[in-house]
Amino acid sequence: MIDGFDPVIGALNTSLNLRLANQNVISGNVANADTPGFKAKTMEFEHALRDALNVGDRLQLEGDAPGHIIHHATDAIDPEIYDDPNGIESLDGNTVNRASEMAKMAENQILYDASVEMMKKKIAMLKYAITEGGGGR
Repeated sequence: MIDGFDPVIGALNTSLNLRLANQNVISGNVANADTPGFKAKTMEFEHALRDALNVGDRLQLEGDAPGHIIHHATDAIDPEIYDDPNGIESLDGNTVNRASEMAKMAENQILYDASVEMMKKKIAMLKYAITEGGGGR
């Protein structure tokens, strides 16, 4: 598994999986914006990422060296998805604010794209280290 090889790739992979899950939650809200009684759902991305990487509120140090950080990346994600407590109920009981959800969707997409770019750069650096930087061909 590549996660054990490079913890940054594992963490980025987990981030991408959580961004996808978040996008699904948001698009579900948008799809149900006109459904009477539907309660908007939400997912706290940062909390879900900390849980998925098993780092809690702080990064844990490994061993005596001050720069060693443990990253436990995982492919299995199980973010907590719950009713959005900030939703304002309309006359039909629906709490989806379509404009707010579209803004969340755009932000999530930008952050997903940024994670993809970081993953591409990390892979390019590894490729360089293996081919050019390693000194051998």
